[in-house]
This record gives sequence, C-alpha cells and structure tokens, in this order.
Amino acid sequence: MPFTLATWNINSVRLREGLVARLMAEEAPDILCLQECKSPVDKIPLEQFRALGYHHIVARGQKGYNGVAILSKLPIEDIGGHDLVDLGHARHVAGRLENGVTIHNFYVPAGGDVPDREVNVKFGQKLDYLTQMRDLFHADRPEKSILVGDLNIAPREDDVWNHKQLLKIVSHTPIEVEHLAQTQDAGAWVDITRQDIPAGPLYSWWSYRAADWDAADKGRRLDHIWATPDISNAAYGSRVLRSARGWDQPSDHAPVFATFDL
Repeated sequence: MPFTLATWNINSVRLREGLVARLMAEEAPDILCLQECKSPVDKIPLEQFRALGYHHIVARGQKGYNGVAILSKLPIEDIGGHDLVDLGHARHVAGRLENGVTIHNFYVPAGGDVPDREVNVKFGQKLDYLTQMRDLFHADRPEKSILVGDLNIAPREDDVWNHKQLLKIVSHTPIEVEHLAQTQDAGAWVDITRQDIPAGPLYSWWSYRAADWDAADKGRRLDHIWATPDISNAAYGSRVLRSARGWDQPSDHAPVFATFDL
C-alpha cells in the first residue's frame, strides 16, 4: 500500500497552524513530520489537523524551542525518543506504523555561527549529537525504517548555492559533512531524495535575511528523507514543495516529500 510522507521544519506549529493545515488540505501527505514545533505537546493545535484526517500523533515538545511531531492519517505507535548528548531537548521521536515501518523524526542542532567547537559550544554539541546518532545505529542496526528531519547539514556540492563560499559556513563545513556521512553509513541509510533526484541543485531552506529569497535562490538542502536498504527501492516521487517558502509568513524551510509502496 503506498503512503506519502512529508518532512517540514515549521518554525512554530502554533504560529503557523494555518500553513500546516494548508499543506494537509492541498497536498494531503499520509504522514507529516514536523520539526522546531516550539510547543509543549499538549499545546499543539490538533483540532484543525484532526478535522483534516490527521487523527494520530506521536511527539516530543518543550516550550518555545525545538520539538518534533509525527502527524498521521495512519495509526502509529509511539516507540520512544532519544535525548542525545543529554541536552534535555525535544529533538527526536520515533513511531511504528501497522505495516511494521519505523519512522524516526530528528531535529539536529543547528550548531551556531562559528564552525569551531573550541569557541562555540553549540557547534560541539552538533558534532556530538551526530556522533551519538552514529553510535545508536551501530549498536542497533535499523531495519524497515525511514529517517526524516531537519538534519541541518547540506552534504553535497549541489545541495548548496555555492560550494566554495559555504565551505566555512556552518551546515556545509567538511567536518559536519563527514559526521553526517558516518551517521548515514552506520545505518546503511539511503538518501531517498537523491536516489530519486540524483543530480542538480536542490534546496529546502532559504534564509529570511534575503530581500527576495526566490530571486536570490541562495538555498541549502538541510531537510532529508532516508530509508534502510530493505525498503529503499520502494520509494519514489521525491520532491521539494518550494512554493511553500513563499506562503504568507512562511517557515524558512520548505516541505520535502517521498512516497513508499510497502
């Protein structure tokens, strides 16, 4: 049975409740994974989402920061979440569908502005978070699983608007890319988006600082959908809904989609 999944850093689910509802109404993914919800779970505005068919939720939240949620039309069981690096942050939740597929929703720390852990604690936390993700997948090799989220790293040269200019910018530095690659290798994760769209510029984030984000097009692919090898060949239809970046009072991220026939 095919199901479509989307991942979106919403940058406040309460502030952008209307945008989430618009995505649900217009695109109707079966499963919508949100990051940076910035809300305790009991304050997530579920009434409108349920009216649109999203009756199931697994989530971790906190007031004003972080927060991850999986909103689903399909029944989904909460199977836990990890507080990596003991930050006390709501950055991971996992759910299992009735067909046995596990969905991991991650929000990796952004890492601050300076790519040097000696002077920037946040950058060190980001690298340590990725290391613990790697170790998690080494210790418990995932099967029949999908990993989505704002991983806050654009790994490939064509995942950023200018590879050379961004080599010293947090999100595209070689050390971050290497840490992400080790995490991906530990779970043998397949980058579904790039499996479907193997070449060419592809972005999911555009800074609020640009006067005209669309014309400048200085984007980065920070949002990802991965799958384990046992189900990766069941994936198709990957796309980025770039137009959502231009909606009224938007998130600086656009939703990323993929469909799985399982």
